[in-house]
Amino acid sequence: MKFLDEAKIYLKSGDGGPGSVSFRREKFIEYGGPDGGNGGRGGDVILEAVEGLNTLIDYRYQQHFKAKNGMHGMGKNRTGSDGNDVVLKLPVGTQIFDEEKDELIADLTEVGQRIVLMKGGDGGLGNAHYKTSTNQAPRKHTPGWPGQELWVWLRLKLIADAGLVGLPNAGKSTFLSVVSAARPKIADYPFTTLWPQLGVVERDGEAFVVADIPGLIEGAHEGAGLGTRFLGHVERTGVLLHLIDGTQDDPVKAYRTIRKELKLYAASLAAKREIVALNKVDAMDPADVKEKLKKLKRAAKTEVFPISGVTGEGVDTVLRTLRPVIRDYRAAEKKADMEAAGIYQEKDWQP
Repeated sequence: MKFLDEAKIYLKSGDGGPGSVSFRREKFIEYGGPDGGNGGRGGDVILEAVEGLNTLIDYRYQQHFKAKNGMHGMGKNRTGSDGNDVVLKLPVGTQIFDEEKDELIADLTEVGQRIVLMKGGDGGLGNAHYKTSTNQAPRKHTPGWPGQELWVWLRLKLIADAGLVGLPNAGKSTFLSVVSAARPKIADYPFTTLWPQLGVVERDGEAFVVADIPGLIEGAHEGAGLGTRFLGHVERTGVLLHLIDGTQDDPVKAYRTIRKELKLYAASLAAKREIVALNKVDAMDPADVKEKLKKLKRAAKTEVFPISGVTGEGVDTVLRTLRPVIRDYRAAEKKADMEAAGIYQEKDWQP
């Protein structure tokens, strides 16, 4: 299935049905009273986050979604049936923006989350509603209220526990294929990965999701190489795994390039916990590995792990380092959700 993380669609909720003008017709009753029923409500536009989707590709081929109109009222005080809702099934992590992309309208962050984005119009009133003691045979009725219509942008930000970042050809896809069942395209040239890939890593009874983000380049925060869209996919992650190609001449420059882009895109992204790894050490001289690790450690001001996605060297060490960070992140997220719901108590809560 092709990956698509942005789509523009047209939405319209249903119009309400018109009220009816009707009078009773019974044998031996010459002047029956009004019995026109009300119109039915128009259908709503509903967004639902579902499990198992990680692309918006369905919304490339169908871009117009309209809920059904309510039916008109009928005689014998019969109310018209309500129009059917239209429900859009969306991946978890989908954000909905207005047509100008200025305002965030909704954010789907949990499986099963449903949002009524646009309500259908109310049905009109039939003439039975207007009967009074002084007006026994009203012919007044009202049309249904119109529904709402809106062009919106859908933007998908993948929800993963860890995000792989680095320059093109840093070995991110190879790493993901080694640690998970994901099978991204792998080749020895830049920009092999053209869209984000997700992989589930399982170790010692624990599982977490890793997102392989297409290689970032200088100017990514301004959109170079679709950088702003790619960076958006790591905004929701709990930790960044920064892979650096050890076979290049200046890995420190590569590290600083990515750090600069993260900081310029969003301070919150640059502030995320980061695990740094020097990749492709299987293709390097041991003395070269030692020297580059020393320089990287000085630049990153943190431990740097030597790894090889090809041979698996150092991979388990990195995964063991990631696990407690992800565990703490999930616990913090759960605590924040409980506090927001007003059910958090310090003595009762357990991560």
